[in-house]
Amino acid sequence: MTELTFLPGRTALEAVGLGVRYRRRWALRDCSFRVPAGRVCALVGPNGAGKSTLLSVAAGLRRADAGALSVFDGLPADPDNRPRVAYLAQDKPLYPQFTVADTLRMGRELNPGHWDQARAERLIRQGNLSLHARVGSLSGGQRTRVALALAFGKRPELLLLDEPMGDLDPLVRHEMTAALMTEAAENATTIVLASHVLAELEGVCDYLLLLSGGRVRLAGEVEDLLATHSLVVGRHEEAGEPREFRDHTVVECRVTGRQLTALVRTEEGPLAGRWETSEPSLEDLLLAYLRSPQAPSLLTPSAEPRLGLRRAV
Repeated sequence: MTELTFLPGRTALEAVGLGVRYRRRWALRDCSFRVPAGRVCALVGPNGAGKSTLLSVAAGLRRADAGALSVFDGLPADPDNRPRVAYLAQDKPLYPQFTVADTLRMGRELNPGHWDQARAERLIRQGNLSLHARVGSLSGGQRTRVALALAFGKRPELLLLDEPMGDLDPLVRHEMTAALMTEAAENATTIVLASHVLAELEGVCDYLLLLSGGRVRLAGEVEDLLATHSLVVGRHEEAGEPREFRDHTVVECRVTGRQLTALVRTEEGPLAGRWETSEPSLEDLLLAYLRSPQAPSLLTPSAEPRLGLRRAV
């Protein structure tokens, strides 16, 4: 029998062979990756990709059925890890009969020694919310603000957010995003932000984890992943892919009329031929991989797991 032993280092999340099954269906299968501490990580994928399942395992609310996942080099359910992690589920569960003040008081009582009342109240005041208002009377966006105030007040080292901005209007979404960035910058908080709105992630996240079909497709620094790919455009009249592409990994290739557009990995060197090349946007990159499930996965060196195996005694 073997078990996983977690190697030391400043790592917020690390998985090897992680699998979670619901009855006959695998929500996650053979997922291996690493998220270094201090990053703002976008967790991206279509509905049903396994994003919520991964966050629930990281929060210690769901056990893995295969492999393992570590949080700060320990198990998610370890008592020492629970104060270090805050998790905001997609449905943002709050007690509707509580006032905002009651809700913050609950956060203080549940997190003795780890609660920052001033930080929580600051986020409430920025939304012009009364501490005496009942949660059940608030709008969806206002409840999101209260839920985030609970998460911030805990002073977590790892903040797990499952689609937190879905019910916010654009202005409030911008304000909440700014608050998240401030949290990350001022407190070195690692943030894992699950979202399917690709446009709102550009310029916000510096790390990426793309799930599709329950598996990891891309993982690593956004800057490095973008630099490893080229968006290629040019005239193409022959059948099949151009000869110049043969020594490269082609993620996606589409031809409209005589116009070819492709996303190509360039680890093997520059692309030959008279092609217009440019660095893709984050949205270009993600959409190409989502449209091309046959494309091989890619992890940058920092995203490669460092977990070891040892024989159980």
